[in-house]
Amino acid sequence: MPPLEQTVFIVEDDAAVRDSLGLLLGLQGFRTQAFSCAEDFLRVYQPSWAGCLLLDIRMQGMSGLELQKTLREQRLGLPVIIMTAHGDVATVRTALKTGAVDFLEKPVDPDALLAAIRSALDADAAMRRSAREAEGTRQRLSVLTARETQVMELVAKGCHNREIAATLGISPRTVEVHKARMMEKLQVQSVPELVRIVLRAPGPA
Repeated sequence: MPPLEQTVFIVEDDAAVRDSLGLLLGLQGFRTQAFSCAEDFLRVYQPSWAGCLLLDIRMQGMSGLELQKTLREQRLGLPVIIMTAHGDVATVRTALKTGAVDFLEKPVDPDALLAAIRSALDADAAMRRSAREAEGTRQRLSVLTARETQVMELVAKGCHNREIAATLGISPRTVEVHKARMMEKLQVQSVPELVRIVLRAPGPA
């Protein structure tokens, strides 16, 4: 499967429902892949998969909520749409609190389903775009020396060269040299550009 081709992954233990959902979504141009249980999905899941997960709550073996919780604990990022014929307030609250992007009651309204899937796929695309940007930022920052990183952080906080020099115990001229090298490595031309990079920098793993 191409790693970034968005797919609607259907996890539903009712074969008739699985088939009808696959047919409906296929006719609307969506790529789908169906599983009869949560365990089968987890067994073959690849982190490179993109798209969303259309997930039934009540299934034999692992329930939909348990699968959703497992995905969250393992930091697997597919947006989840929950569907069930047994919806109640507590279940809805749990699903949404665990990160579901929508909750649909069976029989699922086709228009509501399509709207939820389009929204989930948009969210998935935005999340992956953000992850790519964060990785690009991480790679750019990795080429800085420890001193250049210190200078960058102080510049981003609005400190002037003399303030940075006093903080780091070096001369203003040395600060200028580190600053120039740092901005050249990061390929930025201005402090606002630098601040944007620092704000996008991923936190500790």
